[in-house]
Amino acid sequence: MTDAGLVLEGVSAAYRDARVLHRLDLEVHRGELLVVLGPSGAGKSTLLRLVAGLHPVAEGRVLIQGRDVTTLRPGRRNVSMVFQSYALFPHLTALDNITFGLEVRDVSRAAARERARAAAASVGCAHLLDRRPGQLSGGERQRVALARALVREPDLFLFDEPLSNLDPELRVETRGELKALHARLGVTSVHVTHDQTEALVLADRIAVLRDGRLEQLGTPDEIWRSPATVFVARFVGSPAMNLVPAGGPVAPEGMPEALGPERLLGFRPEAVRLDPTGSGAPATVERVDVVGEDAHAYLRLADHLIVARVPASARPAPGDPAEVAVRWADVHVFDAGTGQRVPL
Repeated sequence: MTDAGLVLEGVSAAYRDARVLHRLDLEVHRGELLVVLGPSGAGKSTLLRLVAGLHPVAEGRVLIQGRDVTTLRPGRRNVSMVFQSYALFPHLTALDNITFGLEVRDVSRAAARERARAAAASVGCAHLLDRRPGQLSGGERQRVALARALVREPDLFLFDEPLSNLDPELRVETRGELKALHARLGVTSVHVTHDQTEALVLADRIAVLRDGRLEQLGTPDEIWRSPATVFVARFVGSPAMNLVPAGGPVAPEGMPEALGPERLLGFRPEAVRLDPTGSGAPATVERVDVVGEDAHAYLRLADHLIVARVPASARPAPGDPAEVAVRWADVHVFDAGTGQRVPL
């Protein structure tokens, strides 16, 4: 535990009578950027609010750098949180927004402003310090919010969907800046998002949350290449992973014959080949979505619809017949009842 920046031990949380987090165990390494990924209602924001002290712990403990903060007020946890809405005071300048948290902690005005200017420079908003939030774009407000978090020199950064209000181009740019900022500062960080691309790009490790429970914890590569459950396999990936019953219309090349219908076969769209030799499973092209250089071909095989990622220049047309082939090396196997990955 000495290397842990944040530890949740059997943590549960509830709203009224509804349990939101269910005895969650999670350890974030000191200096790590952990991304909590999941759909709406998974409990992601509740987890952050609980760590920050903004939501009570129903059971379990929260430790930050080995210190039990479960019952401490937010101001005593030395945590900085960046909200989706930025939460800037509209009547204050950017400089005063950044220094506000310091001045209420009895840091002198001169020292607070010096630290604020340094923090603003580090996130590229030093030229905006005289403006009020209403005079700033969404990306500029986000930078001010980041500077306000940085200036406190916290033990832990918490980011609650901080990029969701930005347009796509700015989101990509700010995502890169966040990653570089974390690499430079090395402060333990927990970043919540429902965006799988954001998670895969930013994270040292990803915690996939579903209905208040941890589905999988691993590096981006582990989450992508070795999904632990059907939920993770379907949630991470666009288009989603194909899932068909073993013994169904797709028989991957080299597949063991012992697999029964209680198993599900999962394979990503890029693993699907449209085999021109006639040796694959017969299918019909239902629709084709062109996405830049790629095309997503949706194929009907008996009662199943699967998707193949193919070059846009070689895409089939709706209504075309096709032969579908998949290599066994590209297949994941899951238990159809539990949804858990089956080791082979």
